[in-house]
Amino acid sequence: MDIIGAILWPIKWAIELILVSFHSLFSLIFSDPLGANAGAVWVLSIVGLVLVVRAALIPVFVKQIKSQRNMIVMQPELAKLQKKYKGKTDRESREKFAAEQMALYKKTGSNPLSSCLPLLLQMPIFGGLFLTLNDAQHKTAGVAFMTKDLAGSFSEATLFGAKLSETFLTASTTAVQIMAAVMVVVMTGTQFITQRQIMAKNQNPDVQNSQYMQTQKILLYVFPVLFMISGVSFPLAVMFYWLTSNFWTMGQQYLVIRNMPTPGSIAARQRDERLAKKGKLPQPSAEKAIEEEPPVSTQRTQPEGKKRSKKKKK
Repeated sequence: MDIIGAILWPIKWAIELILVSFHSLFSLIFSDPLGANAGAVWVLSIVGLVLVVRAALIPVFVKQIKSQRNMIVMQPELAKLQKKYKGKTDRESREKFAAEQMALYKKTGSNPLSSCLPLLLQMPIFGGLFLTLNDAQHKTAGVAFMTKDLAGSFSEATLFGAKLSETFLTASTTAVQIMAAVMVVVMTGTQFITQRQIMAKNQNPDVQNSQYMQTQKILLYVFPVLFMISGVSFPLAVMFYWLTSNFWTMGQQYLVIRNMPTPGSIAARQRDERLAKKGKLPQPSAEKAIEEEPPVSTQRTQPEGKKRSKKKKK
């Protein structure tokens, strides 16, 4: 066993446990789970695996959203810091800039890598699934629950005439190529739409031209291109996993943007309009109203003396 295999062994063990458990469940529903309906059973099992994985990542997603908001809030302060050290290339200035930048991240509770965190956490799972299905494709038993019989069932399973174990590059029939091409396009499209809906509705206009937002705009196009290039080498079963995960992300993102939008964004204005129509828009608290009132002057008016008063009359 190589190093990567040793690292992914516990992940493959967990994947096989979840996958085979769902396979046993759906096998009770279909009349021929190892024959004509094997493709549908395996696809539904993969969908079940996605639901378990993404549900487990919900706390990470919530943390990601909070960190992204903090990143947006801190952009004006970060711009001031960058302006302060602009043109200063000496070592001392660079060290001071780095230290103050890290202090700003810590103060606001933000992390520049937060947007990639769920994706990074999914990559080992994705790799473990790829290796699990790759072994099954060659009718090789897995590390625990994927027996040789189940591996053989997966290897021969078809959906709409396309084998789940084949890729666009290794397609033996036109049906496989068509299905793979459609799935790659849909997978790329859902990835783009998910990121686009964040930038279009859930960003504060004041930070649209910040360095952080410029980086996000680049990633908006980079990630879909990477998916399109790599997708042609994914087995159909793996693409079903990633496509289902993308749809989950779209739905999850929609709910977050609708109910917990970034302050100052288009989504926040739309949410306030909905709440106002229902009469549920929160009113400013009494304490806040008092704070916003102009301070009353407490300076004592000095009484004028008699002589000064007479001079004014004259």
